[in-house]
Amino acid sequence: MSSLTFELIKKSARSKARRGRITTRHSVIETPVFMPVGTQATVKAMKPEEIREMGADIILGNTYHLYLRPGHELIREAGGLHKFMNWSGSILTDSGGFQVFSLGKMRKITEEGVKFQSHIDGSRHMLTPESVVEIQTALGSDIMMAFDECAPYPADRRYIKDSLARTSRWLKRCKEAHTNTEEQALFGIMQGGMYKDLRKESADQIVEMDLPGYSIGGLSVGEPKEVMYDIMDDCVDWLPADKPRYLMGVGSPDCLVEGVARGIDMFDCVIPTRIARNGMAYTSFGKVSIKNKQYERDFGPLDPKCDCYTCRNYSRAYLRHLFKANEILSSILLSHHNIYYLIHLMKEIREAIEEDRFEQYRLDFYRETGDTWK
Repeated sequence: MSSLTFELIKKSARSKARRGRITTRHSVIETPVFMPVGTQATVKAMKPEEIREMGADIILGNTYHLYLRPGHELIREAGGLHKFMNWSGSILTDSGGFQVFSLGKMRKITEEGVKFQSHIDGSRHMLTPESVVEIQTALGSDIMMAFDECAPYPADRRYIKDSLARTSRWLKRCKEAHTNTEEQALFGIMQGGMYKDLRKESADQIVEMDLPGYSIGGLSVGEPKEVMYDIMDDCVDWLPADKPRYLMGVGSPDCLVEGVARGIDMFDCVIPTRIARNGMAYTSFGKVSIKNKQYERDFGPLDPKCDCYTCRNYSRAYLRHLFKANEILSSILLSHHNIYYLIHLMKEIREAIEEDRFEQYRLDFYRETGDTWK
């Protein structure tokens, strides 16, 4: 019996957008949903209580980073990731595949798994489908991702075909190693690069394993957005309608809107806190760079339409001062706003789907924010 259930509540009549609900042992997650990323058992510059109060019911942890530091056995000893980081909602842990494959010359792929050197101290390690499941079992996440090979962009067809076949074989090994099914749900990952026929081939192979959910991997890896959207147009059609669909590593506001329009239920990305540390904010009128001189004497809120803590209490002039002075509070306040913005964007999207006006919402979104997302 799976530890995760998915209920499809409503589907748009004019697009693939859909409204659903995921239930895990820790929380009920309304979809479509944006999941803040807590790479190292923390969402950068944020307290867990703040994120929960914003309405987040699920966050991410990173298997690669937590394996290297502080170590999954220590987290198991602490009572699992929920207890270790004081998070009461659901947690999804990725497999570490993307991070390992991003190491370039510091890793070697074999059929058994991936040998790699730590980016921290150069120590040598190996991740296999079995060890990735073991690590995530120790972390105690509600949703664990299968070990996959995230192919680079661009990559030739032969490489992609071999890569997706290996990902499917690894998924079978992950499923065989995963015995804690009553507490943790295993998701498979579709690969296939920018080749639609290979995407379908990958989907057919992973869907055959009848898992609680499926994700689309290998997108947002350097390809133009138009290419990503074109691939996404068909990907969801090859995944079961009664299971959640997760687009990995994608989270800018425009990509969330476009992903929902194509039938995606779950999203994650480090981008809201990353751009916050660089003085960038998402707003109802587009992307804002608070470092710009035009905000030096601007005593209005960051986003007049936003009711987050930052927008209720601080001016653009003050936020600019903090950033220019290299104060930690700049990252805290901008991260708070950006995560709040994305969580509430998804709330508005869910309401629009429920009220049969998502397509108009999508048009209004671009009319109000312009082309600032390019």
